[in-house]
Amino acid sequence: MTTTATPPTTGTEWVKCTGCARPLYRRRLVRDLEVCHECGHHQRLSARARIAQLADPGSFEEFALAPVPHDPLGFSDTAPYPDRLERARRATGEQEGTVTGTARIEGEPLVLLVMDFGFLGGSMGCATGEAVATAADEAVRQRLPLVLVTASGGARMQEGALALLQMAKTSQALALVTEAGLLTVGVLTDPTFGGVTASFASLGQVLIAETGASVGFAGKRVIQQTVPQELPEGFQQAEYLMAHGLVDRVEGRERLRPLLGRLLRLHRPGAVPAVPGAGCIPAPRVPGTTAARRAAATSGRDVWDVVRAARHPDRPTTLDYLDLAFDDFVELHGDRAHADDPAIVAGVASLAGRPVVVLGHQKGHDTRELVARNFGMPHPEGYRKALRLLEHAERCGMPVVTLVDTPGAYPGVAAEERGQSIAIAQAIARSSRLRVPVVSVVTGEGGSGGALALATGDRLLMLENTFFSVISPEGCAAILWRDAQEAPQAARALRVTAADLVHLGVADGVVPEPAGGAHVDPEAAAGLVARAVTEALDELCAVGAPELLRLRSARLRGIGAGRGSL
Repeated sequence: MTTTATPPTTGTEWVKCTGCARPLYRRRLVRDLEVCHECGHHQRLSARARIAQLADPGSFEEFALAPVPHDPLGFSDTAPYPDRLERARRATGEQEGTVTGTARIEGEPLVLLVMDFGFLGGSMGCATGEAVATAADEAVRQRLPLVLVTASGGARMQEGALALLQMAKTSQALALVTEAGLLTVGVLTDPTFGGVTASFASLGQVLIAETGASVGFAGKRVIQQTVPQELPEGFQQAEYLMAHGLVDRVEGRERLRPLLGRLLRLHRPGAVPAVPGAGCIPAPRVPGTTAARRAAATSGRDVWDVVRAARHPDRPTTLDYLDLAFDDFVELHGDRAHADDPAIVAGVASLAGRPVVVLGHQKGHDTRELVARNFGMPHPEGYRKALRLLEHAERCGMPVVTLVDTPGAYPGVAAEERGQSIAIAQAIARSSRLRVPVVSVVTGEGGSGGALALATGDRLLMLENTFFSVISPEGCAAILWRDAQEAPQAARALRVTAADLVHLGVADGVVPEPAGGAHVDPEAAAGLVARAVTEALDELCAVGAPELLRLRSARLRGIGAGRGSL
């Protein structure tokens, strides 16, 4: 291994922005991380410059890569391939278009691979394929996360089918890192296209696009020449990808290093101290007659009052709990197929020092927020985002915390066309067999399968003033009473409160709320939720995966099988 130092800044005092063409003072441009202070355009970086920006000073140790045949086809177009390689080496100072080694980012160790677009357009030939595979091998061998910074026009034509098959080689390499339970992060920079995008660049468990980056499979010119059609505004830009659920985040260059540091810390393996607490009221076991158990369950409070309290517009939302009860939440976006659903918030965070994956329905406190979040009613892409994060949690060995507050899944035509039922079913099934603990908390209303998709696991806790039901009271009243105004009566008949559901064996515990309800003192409510979830996780994380699955299976198998009737 060799240690690579940060290259000195050389060149003229003034350079032209490749975005707005304004003259820029070179020293200021370097200080601004090669981002134009006039238009915000991110200039393209060499691999060494990128490493210097991301890695802790002096921490990068480059891998010595095995040589590969430099001209396997004897290829020549307007110039012999070896001549093109030699010109690229002189222009960049690199032997190939990929630099890889170990490094630290904000003190966290990792394997880092960076592509250099200046070397034959960052095209992927056998040498790049070998570099990616080597980086993946080293990540597995050293048990380190892998971060890949891509900039490429695609597979290298001068190496023919050998270059094409590097897509399979590198995809397998990333799959092996994922199977090893290690974090992979793809940082997509301008431009990333073709065979690189359709292989290892898109296989990071977390995908971050740099602001303004162009990313896609086929370039605009190819699309327009092949299937002539008008391209939408912003097509294939980072922000366009974000809107279509294809990346987790879009970040400006100045935010990449701190974000990577946070992700690496949250995925750092290590022991988590047990935190004592008594935030969860144990599930009551009330002996006696059905009438006695029913009286204990309702505790004299009218069910409709509980329903109204659960829907109070000032009750804390998932984002409120993430702000008040969790540390260092990093939100991840998108289903990697269609869109990002704002009705479900997902990401990684820390709770009492323990890294967790958090999923939750998100409503809002006013009309603007409620409309923006679709009143907390997810589309299929929301559940597929949740499914993606559930799988991420299992791969990385992180427990899952879900916060449930929805009137139900969105019932529109578009949702049906995109497979709403399938998305919900897949989320429920995956949760039921996840090899890490899953703790769910109903924080407001739990409506039907749209709620259950985020409420299947090892523990189902309910705040005092919440409800969980097969259908909304209004829907039940409209169907069975033929009058939605009979919703209070329907709610009472459905037995939807936390105490009712503990007696029925559906819920496992009741989390107390501050006097007057969670909306009166959100900070205190968040503290109670944090204590209850931490206590549950302390218990569950002490259980091995086979026993965890056995107990979860027994719990679900026993629901409705003769125990817990009112």
